[in-house]
Amino acid sequence: MTSTLIKGLLALSAVMVLSACSTLGIGGDRGERLAYIERPAELIYNEAVERLEKGRWDEAKLFFEEVERQHPFSEWARRALLMSSYASYRAADYEDSIATAQRYIGLHPGSDSAPYAYYLIAINFYDQIYDVGRDQETTVNAASALQQVVRRYPESDYARDARLKLELTQDHLAGKEMSVGRFYLRQNQPLAAIIRFKNVVRDYDTTSQVEEAMHRMVEAYVTLGVIEEARKVGSVLGYNYPQSEWYADSYALLAEYGVDLDDEITKPRDRGYFERLRDRLF
Repeated sequence: MTSTLIKGLLALSAVMVLSACSTLGIGGDRGERLAYIERPAELIYNEAVERLEKGRWDEAKLFFEEVERQHPFSEWARRALLMSSYASYRAADYEDSIATAQRYIGLHPGSDSAPYAYYLIAINFYDQIYDVGRDQETTVNAASALQQVVRRYPESDYARDARLKLELTQDHLAGKEMSVGRFYLRQNQPLAAIIRFKNVVRDYDTTSQVEEAMHRMVEAYVTLGVIEEARKVGSVLGYNYPQSEWYADSYALLAEYGVDLDDEITKPRDRGYFERLRDRLF
């Protein structure tokens, strides 16, 4: 490429930037486009990357979209589509980022970058997870999207990160169930509370919430006066988590009703007994 051509491209880039600033008002509103000035795809793409590096996400997105608009069938357009999704993600425009990544997958399902597109969808949902007191639809969507990354690309770096995030997501969903269950206990609705705590033990058995869920079930059964069921749950809790503070609480509570859990968990039963008991209870 001659020096004259380079100077020409740089001059064209300057014109484009001025045009863009005029159109955008610097970082314009969603739905706007750059003023149309025909230029090479690589130049527009590099302008977009430059804005990404400066954290000007909205402007970067418009330049990536311009690549696709002017050179829709080029390799640059394919790259720009995914980078546009990333720019939207960094701008916290999650809905647009998800839609763009989904469009990328629809157009290029066999691309080497398809795993990243699936991962982008997942982290868009993941970053929207709210506290456990709120509706958890986004958390459910995040879990589903993360599972899809793990299922489709199990050996990828994206899958490894997705597994970590999935654990946190599962713990979050379990926390929501616990929050609702505790509410029902406070409202003296032990049957409704038991349903929620059972959900935690059955559906989120690898999370940190399980021990408390079983103790709360003991509390709920005691409230109902069903001491035998409380004893069985306490036995499973003690057998699986003998050093747990929650087991200590259940132990003390049941002792008030004449139940000695030491006798229960030291009886000569094989592990299968407790597994069957757990399956029946939960």
